[in-house]
Amino acid sequence: MRWKANGAVTVVTGASSGIGRCLCELLIDRGATVVGVARRADRLTELESRESIGHFIPVTGDITDQVVRNQIVEVANGVNESRVDLLVNNAGIGAIGPFANASPDRLRRVMEVNFFAPAELTRVMIPSLRLGRAAVICNISSVLGHRAVPDKSEYCASKFALHGWSDSLRAELAGDGIQVTLVSPSTTRSEFFEKLIETDAGNDSKSIGSWPPIRVARTTLASIEARRSEVICSLAGKALVYGDRVSPPIMNAILSRR
Repeated sequence: MRWKANGAVTVVTGASSGIGRCLCELLIDRGATVVGVARRADRLTELESRESIGHFIPVTGDITDQVVRNQIVEVANGVNESRVDLLVNNAGIGAIGPFANASPDRLRRVMEVNFFAPAELTRVMIPSLRLGRAAVICNISSVLGHRAVPDKSEYCASKFALHGWSDSLRAELAGDGIQVTLVSPSTTRSEFFEKLIETDAGNDSKSIGSWPPIRVARTTLASIEARRSEVICSLAGKALVYGDRVSPPIMNAILSRR
């Protein structure tokens, strides 16, 4: 059974920019009601005023806050008798730099946003997803959740955690008819790199094969509609992941030359 956007009740975090914003636009253009979550109220207002066949409901706040997570559930449950058809855990942050030079707080902040917050939001959303139509939990991860690279240790750790948790949750919820879709983009051309924490101004992401956020969003929506378990975006991303599976020592040697 395919997932259908028309008439669906959906929740998308990180809705103010990048992949999340593009995905919100695609969903409401296909007739979904989207509860969009982000910290920047002005960006959410722009989406709310968008003319489309669907509807956008903003929730302004930080998903690491339990009060905000409870508000998301309350708003989503008020749309159609507590039924939720899609949860997209997209919000995330990153950091670049050697692990040895970073503060302990950098690791905790990245893990809190990228792993603990989506896990806890999902926990409180599961009862509503059990009422959904071919419900899907879509976790936006990264190719770095398959193969870690230097100078992004905290980010890689958070995405590895998201990957493992998604695999386990998929098996746990199979009997409820809820699919867990893991989407692993390579570098995405968005505002993500403008909001890195505890990162020197001279540091950047040395990656190839980047995609614009709309392309990642379209691939994500297609994967949700097909209720796929996992998708790795971009040829460069696939080369990194599958190259590591073929020969980890060779990949280690390549990545250590930085």
